[in-house]
Amino acid sequence: MNTETSTSPELSEEITKVLRESADLKEEAVALLLSKGVILDLSTKWLTQKKYCEAFGIKNVQTVNNWIKRGIIPPENVRVIPELNDLRLIKAVSYQV
Repeated sequence: MNTETSTSPELSEEITKVLRESADLKEEAVALLLSKGVILDLSTKWLTQKKYCEAFGIKNVQTVNNWIKRGIIPPENVRVIPELNDLRLIKAVSYQV
């Protein structure tokens, strides 16, 4: 049985195009954030509240909201992006309660 896969030239071109567009969008997003004075270290993993809950086995988003309000998650590990309807990004670090 041959497990090797091959892609058509058209599919390869489409994948390359999508990857290029993705890189361009990332650059635009970083430029926008920098123009607004937001410095976001992209080498660090940042998660939405829902993804944070999934990654660390937390049962609901309200728990994370409470941790932010109570300072368990330090302010420097939370980013609010107003351009994305005040989306909160949380540094992917396990916090102890």
